[in-house]
Amino acid sequence: MVREAREIVGDLFEPKAGIYWADFLTTTFVAYIAAAAYLWAPALSPLSVIGFIVAGLGLFRSGVFIHEIVHMPKGRMSAFKVVWNVVFGIPTLAPSFVYHSHLDHHIARRYGTAEDGEYLPLGVGSTYTLLIYLALIPILPAFPILRFLLLTPVSFLHPRLRRFVLMYASSYATNPRYRRKLPVGERRATWVLLEIAIFVMLATIVGLAVAGAIPWTVLAKIYVLAVFSAGLNWMRTAAAHRYRNTGGRMTYLEQLEDSINLPGQPILTGLLFPVGLRFHALHHLFPTLPYHALPTAHRRLMAELPEDSPYRRTVAKSYLGVVLDMWRAAASRSAVATQLRSG
Repeated sequence: MVREAREIVGDLFEPKAGIYWADFLTTTFVAYIAAAAYLWAPALSPLSVIGFIVAGLGLFRSGVFIHEIVHMPKGRMSAFKVVWNVVFGIPTLAPSFVYHSHLDHHIARRYGTAEDGEYLPLGVGSTYTLLIYLALIPILPAFPILRFLLLTPVSFLHPRLRRFVLMYASSYATNPRYRRKLPVGERRATWVLLEIAIFVMLATIVGLAVAGAIPWTVLAKIYVLAVFSAGLNWMRTAAAHRYRNTGGRMTYLEQLEDSINLPGQPILTGLLFPVGLRFHALHHLFPTLPYHALPTAHRRLMAELPEDSPYRRTVAKSYLGVVLDMWRAAASRSAVATQLRSG
């Protein structure tokens, strides 16, 4: 199936740099302008509300380019990687190195295990598990603030502290058991530069706020915007997979069928799954396929693969349907567990 699929989409693997540049720069420009409108317009005014929504969606979309960056081979679109980090990664506390751990998610022997930082067995958990997952959204922006403002300087006090911070506090992950692997001899000079830049920015902002040059209300509004944008990604992640694995190794076919494609409602779904994320199963089938080629690749595969192809089983009708199915299954398990406890 993989060989046949590869033949069908084989001409789509070349990234079109112009699309990346135009999409990212335009989205980021609009997001920053909208964020400025939200921050400086009167609270809850129409301009403030519209600015908040547009900025949150725009920041979310610009941030998702980090996913494309980590899948780009070394030496490809190097200028884009640098500009993304300077223009977006540093200001939003999201340097690209914190997402290189994403590649563990694509290693077959690690997918769905404790070595996969992006997998939680939400699909076999209880409603309590899902509620805890949602309850984390308001504190998501606090983690990078603590990481770069406090742990960055602390990490340089001792090599063991440095290693601990890099292994346990330098990955955007959902799995609390995940420990980042640090290959011997890996060059991390760029990491240090990005960390220092973010630390200096945060320390300056705090200093200006303490001095009264920046109102604390402005910082509070920025935090609320960050919660909205990060929350969109957190909610999106809940429907990227079916999350039915409980930690054991999965076959390649099981991994594919555990992943989800959401080709329907392209505008609405595209807002919640930007930069190609709505074709997540297809991305797991071909991780280096550029985001702009995913819709075309999916249409070809659905038209040309046989009716019994496992790829077809990755398609879900809607995001809401996936989430409701997960909730109903969790509620059923919770009800059974309650009955067993009550005797």
